[in-house]
Amino acid sequence: MALSFYGLLEAALLVLNGIAILHRERFLKKYGLGAPSHSFEGNNSVKDQLVSLIFAVQTVMRMPLIAINIVVIVFKLILG
Repeated sequence: MALSFYGLLEAALLVLNGIAILHRERFLKKYGLGAPSHSFEGNNSVKDQLVSLIFAVQTVMRMPLIAINIVVIVFKLILG
């Protein structure tokens, strides 16, 4: 499979799907990634920023991901 722009978009979609399905109690708390600390001081660690990114993807991207997944599935069914 050649590396194409569509391949990169599909890989990004798979990564977003993976982030969106992470379970907070079963997976995130096991690795110490609980609720993010919402401090506006600017000294957030990389871990806090990663947790905030995961929660933002889970909250904001849920409905758009469903629509994008449907479009990609239909596209794959039609064009192969």
